[in-house]
Formats: sequence, C-alpha cells, structure tokens
Amino acid sequence: MTVKEHIEKNLKTAMLAGDKPLVTTLRGLKSALLYAEVAANTRDSGISDSEAISVLQKEAKKRQESIAMYRQGGNEAKANDEEAELVVIQEFLPAQMSESEIGDLVKTEAERLSISDAKQMGQLIGAVKQATSGAADGAIIARLVKEYFA
Repeated sequence: MTVKEHIEKNLKTAMLAGDKPLVTTLRGLKSALLYAEVAANTRDSGISDSEAISVLQKEAKKRQESIAMYRQGGNEAKANDEEAELVVIQEFLPAQMSESEIGDLVKTEAERLSISDAKQMGQLIGAVKQATSGAADGAIIARLVKEYFA
C-alpha cells in the first residue's frame, strides 16, 4: 500500500468515526500530496512513495516551526493543535534514525565516496540524505557532516 493510499484509508476510517480534527489533518495531507502531483505533472500516475515522504517531511517541518512560533507567542492551545497534527503526520513517516546511526552513516558514505575535504560537504550531505531515505532529519545530517569535518 502506498503512502497516499494509506492516508486515504485512514481518512475514510476517521470520517466514519466522526473524528473531525483527524479528518482535517488527513485532508490537508492528501491535498499536499495532490499539489505535489500537479506540480510534478504526474496527476494520473501519482508520485512515488519517496516523493510522498518528502512532502510529508515538509509538512512535519511546517508543524514544528508553527509549534515553536505559537509557544514563543504564548498561544499554548494552537501549539497543542499543531502538535496533534504533527503526531498524525509522523505516523506516515519512516522511523527516524538515531544521531549515532546517522553519524556512522556519515563516516561510511565519506569513506565510500573518498570525501576528505570540507569543500565536498554538500556532496556528502546529499549522499547521506539519499541513503537514509527520509529516515533522518536534514538539519541533523547537515550538523553531523559539519562536525565530521571539524
């Protein structure tokens, strides 16, 4: 079952259960995936699971930023709403790797690609991101790659 199909199945279940907050969140995710399909001109065939995961990661990042902004502004109720949406989004994302696993992967990819110069940092970040297949946050990867060259 693709990520999109999984979201659609959960949407139907939430609608039947009358869970309005969950329905709203899942409809938003479905809409984000539809926008990605239209942008990629793949409306008929759909986007791949890796592309869908990328879209969901962007949606999760939006929620994390919103949570921080709402908390900074003192609006705890809105922050809690965003956290609830983030939990739903994370259900569809692959389990996240630990920092030590990512660090090991950084070393492995650097050795595999024979990267020893900080000028090739971007190439190493790209290789690690591709190797994790969405199971690691890009900011963590970038930080660990910088630490690798420090």
